[in-house]
Amino acid sequence: MKPAYLVALLSLSAPAIAAAPPFDTTAKVAYLKDLSSGAVLYDKAGDLRMPPASMAKMMTVYVAFDLLKKGELKLDQKFQVRPETWKQWHGPAAGSTMFLSPGEEVSVADLLAGIVTLSGNDACVVLAEGISGTEPAFVSLMNEQARKLGLTNSHFGTSNGWPDNGVTYVTARDLARLAEATIRDHPKLYKDFYSRLDFTWGKTMGSGQDITQANRDPLLGRVAGADGLKTGHTEEAGYGFTGSAEQNGRRLVMVMAGLSSSNERIAQSVSFMNWGFRAWRARPLFAKGKQVQTAEVQLGNAREVGLIAPRDLTVTVPAGAASDMTMKVVYQGPLKAPIKAGDHVADLVVTSADAGQQLLPLVAASDVGPAGFFDRLWAGLRALFGLA
Repeated sequence: MKPAYLVALLSLSAPAIAAAPPFDTTAKVAYLKDLSSGAVLYDKAGDLRMPPASMAKMMTVYVAFDLLKKGELKLDQKFQVRPETWKQWHGPAAGSTMFLSPGEEVSVADLLAGIVTLSGNDACVVLAEGISGTEPAFVSLMNEQARKLGLTNSHFGTSNGWPDNGVTYVTARDLARLAEATIRDHPKLYKDFYSRLDFTWGKTMGSGQDITQANRDPLLGRVAGADGLKTGHTEEAGYGFTGSAEQNGRRLVMVMAGLSSSNERIAQSVSFMNWGFRAWRARPLFAKGKQVQTAEVQLGNAREVGLIAPRDLTVTVPAGAASDMTMKVVYQGPLKAPIKAGDHVADLVVTSADAGQQLLPLVAASDVGPAGFFDRLWAGLRALFGLA
């Protein structure tokens, strides 16, 4: 919802002011957001266009998750590996692979595991061709979904992020928004696929032993609550990672890019996420169901409606001390009836020097039906004579 109408300025202050401890990184790009409050905790070149490498696969997975949610795709549905696709994405020059075989039929569930856990370039293309017939047709779905999600500074040219002379580009802010949408819109699928430690597919030549590959996620097993998302690496992009973890009700999403090695990616990612949890804390504002303000209603059977917290609302502040803040309630108004209880009709905007602007939702406390004949007549007379 795009807030546009100021309802009230609320006071919220504390005597002590403290900035969060600084964080230094060798990454060319770094971005950290607290999804619980909406606060951006760190932003180094967050709007710089860059090649995503395999982090582009997050969009391929989101498209598949969306189709599964709609019932237009099924996890046990199988797609055949075309020999041409196998040939293109087979061998060391083809990057990360799931070790698919030509002609074999693979379920959507296994292809998704191959994409998320193994970063299989072959798995991406097989899934894309199975869903849309051709990879370019699937890429159109990726860009359509990107527009819907508000990824205003990103474009996709392939399903797997393979270098394509700059056709594919993203920003760290957009990658964080994509990660947030994946976690918010598809929580069960996210949990089922993104936190897997390893996956077994394919056979070694000669001995025929199973091939098990580990998830490259640098946070898994190193940061408490880590459960996704995706690494990326090409010579052009360097080493990158979009990750998420949840601790004590706080969920953070981080993006780093332009690192020089896998080991540097591990060290920097772990340090970055730990800094986000340790240097910042959640400050409670309003408990779930608490009324924060009221909003004016137009042509309804009530002239105003309460604005309440749909969940426990918190803001993110530096750990160890409080920060001065200002709060305002904004909405597009006057609100127009009918309104249903629980509708997201306003936002609480909290601003502080340390964490910038944090946007928290407010919902209608009760139903407001359309005004009856006499209510509309009375409203018209009040407007005619300039009565409040």
